[in-house]
Amino acid sequence: MHHILVVDDEKGIQTSLQRILEYEEYQVSVASNGEEALEIIKSGTPTLVLLDIKMPGMDGLEVLSEAMRIRNDLVVIMISGHGTVQTAVEATKKGAFDFLEKPLDRDRLLLTVRNGLEQRRLSAENLIFRESHDEKYRIVGKSVAIREILRTVGKVGPTNGRVLLTGDNGTGKELVARALHKASPRAGRPFVEVNCAAIPEELIESELFGHEKGSFTGATSLRLGKFELANGGTLFLDEIGDMSLSAQSKVLRALELGEVARVGGSRTIRVDVRVVAATNKEIEREVREGRFREDLFYRLNVVPIRVPSLSERRDDIPLLANYFLERYCRENGLRRKSLGESVLTRLQSHSWPGNVRELRNTIERIVILTESDMIVAEDLPFLPDGTADEALDTPIDGNSSFQDFKDNAEKAFLSRKLAANNWSVARTARELGMQRSNIYKKIEKYDLRRPSNSGEDDRRPR
Repeated sequence: MHHILVVDDEKGIQTSLQRILEYEEYQVSVASNGEEALEIIKSGTPTLVLLDIKMPGMDGLEVLSEAMRIRNDLVVIMISGHGTVQTAVEATKKGAFDFLEKPLDRDRLLLTVRNGLEQRRLSAENLIFRESHDEKYRIVGKSVAIREILRTVGKVGPTNGRVLLTGDNGTGKELVARALHKASPRAGRPFVEVNCAAIPEELIESELFGHEKGSFTGATSLRLGKFELANGGTLFLDEIGDMSLSAQSKVLRALELGEVARVGGSRTIRVDVRVVAATNKEIEREVREGRFREDLFYRLNVVPIRVPSLSERRDDIPLLANYFLERYCRENGLRRKSLGESVLTRLQSHSWPGNVRELRNTIERIVILTESDMIVAEDLPFLPDGTADEALDTPIDGNSSFQDFKDNAEKAFLSRKLAANNWSVARTARELGMQRSNIYKKIEKYDLRRPSNSGEDDRRPR
């Protein structure tokens, strides 16, 4: 459903246009002045704007200029009872799609709106085509695990089946979600991402479902939620395991009924959204311990896909390293550099607790700091040599399983990295390319403590 914003200071025209457009099953918002209109454009995403020229305060041409600066993909149709050829030409130069004179003819209005929306659809398709060739979202790898993921994407992508992606932070779950979207009939519609862990609990419902103006302190304008913005497309709920139980219940309702209600609103809004969710948590354990709704888990977990850690796909490291090397040389306007065999050996022996994200950041760092066209092992003094690394050697004996070995190696590596950064979680996170929240979880998991001056391990890192 397209969202149309009507901007006119005359209440009668607002009401008339709203009725005509809602009868044609468009979603409609109204604004009485330029300032209110720009707030709606900033906080939501109207597909098309009907904009009056003569208004108190900012006139329509001023609003048009600012609106196109905020959203250059916006379709704006100017309306005026005092139109002149000069005004129409000026509006067109500023980016307006068309110009309609009052009194508005219903058929001409609806035809112009349909034409504007069709032009936007074609522009969006062209953008999607360009993005499909954007190397930034390419899944790189030939390992068995990656080939299996791509096969699954090829089967599931064209359907409406919900997918739950699991795996550690930095493994590339977003890339898999985007691949699913591009393989689907929804590829020409929006792909909207929400990081549930990054949004405060008190704001998550507003972020997902939107809010009405005045619904709570600070709600100075209408805000569209991510479900509405993703209408017709794909909604990627990243780190869904961090979502509150209250928000989980509303997401469940949205999935069951296909409708949402904005915070502070009484009207339900139909949405057609494919949800792809992701988490780095052991979600089944979260369900057992009551932190995640079982019914929502089964709604989301139609097709589970586990994205492996980089240490489980070491054969892909040379491919990934050279891919990132070429990309960052190109983006920084530098000559093409090469990775020596010693570097590739070092990269493949590293444990990569930050996964692909850490490797990407490492290669970008090398590209920026290394002057030579040939990068050798000596250019990586900040990266430990895994073949002679005490952190990996010492835990080998006495481990009852491979998982025990991995946990012990990760604990030792993270402890050393924290110590090298004076136990600053923020600096360690930046160096490893990991989220601070993930490091805190591992600190808690391994009970890591900063040594005090007396030699006792009694202080948690901050």
